[in-house]
This record gives sequence, structure tokens and C-alpha cells, in this order.
Amino acid sequence: AASGCVVAVTDSIHPLSVGHCPTVGGTHRPSARAGKQERVHHNMPKWSVAVLADIVFDCRHPASLARFWAQVLDGYDVAPYDADEIARLAALGITDVEDDPTVLVEGPSGPRLWFQRVPEPKTNKNRVHLDVRSADRAAEVRRLVGLGASVLDEPAGMGLTVLCDPEGNEFCVID
Repeated sequence: AASGCVVAVTDSIHPLSVGHCPTVGGTHRPSARAGKQERVHHNMPKWSVAVLADIVFDCRHPASLARFWAQVLDGYDVAPYDADEIARLAALGITDVEDDPTVLVEGPSGPRLWFQRVPEPKTNKNRVHLDVRSADRAAEVRRLVGLGASVLDEPAGMGLTVLCDPEGNEFCVID
């Protein structure tokens, strides 16, 4: 993945994030990070409070949107496909990973990004969005536009640029 943007959040993975995904009947792909132990915070026992595990994107084409976000975020990559995952896809009649209805993007810390195919298009402004930070916002915006993002707004005096990813999900690049 390219460098430049980072998302700063906890580096914890909750055990419930690996397994059945009730919203689409899919299965999260296990990975080396899936078994990672929780970081204890303020001497709290493991799992005593919720931790951010995955940020889920509903989309038309998970593979291409996952590749976009893996390029946006420093150190993030699309999770590799192992033999078990290829077999799971084949059992669903999927012979090309490009047609995978659920794609996982992992990074060195923070939440995973989970992309799942849904039939309906995006119709309204996001109620929640990601902010990414860059030391050189103008250069980063140019890089992101080159990857397929579109600039929506640059409010005067706010120190941010509002963009949308290739499927129309809004996000901001902040100073």
C-alpha cells in the first residue's frame, strides 16, 4: 500500500469479528490478525468493553473498492487468499477472486476494513465517514484523485478536503 494517509484507532480485534456476518450471511476471512490478543486498557479485563474491530463498507464491487482503500491507507493491504478461502469461494460457485462478495483489508494496527456486496446503490450522504491525515494535504488529494477519488468540497479555513471514493462514500483528508 502507498504511504501518506493514516487512520489512528485501537489495534484490537474482537473475536466476534471473525465468523458469521449476519447482515449478508457471509463469512469473515480469518487471518494472522484474527487471533491477535486484545490490548489491556486501564487494567480492564479482556473484552470488558467494546473495541473497534471492523469498518464495514456496503458496495457494488468489493474487490475494486478494497484495492482502492488499501492504496489510500499506509500499511494496509487486501488480505491474501489461502487454499481454504479459495475452496470456500469455489463452493459458492465463484472461480475468480475479483467476484468475491466479501473482501477484507488489513493494516498494521487499527480496525480492518470489510467490503461486502449489497444489491442496492448508495442513495444519500454518509452518516459516518473516515478522516485521513496527511502532512501535505494538497499532494495527498492529488494522489487520491489519481487512484479514483473525486473532490466534493474544500471548505475555506477548515483545513480539510472532502472527497468520495470510487463508489461515492465520502471521506476527508485533514491537515
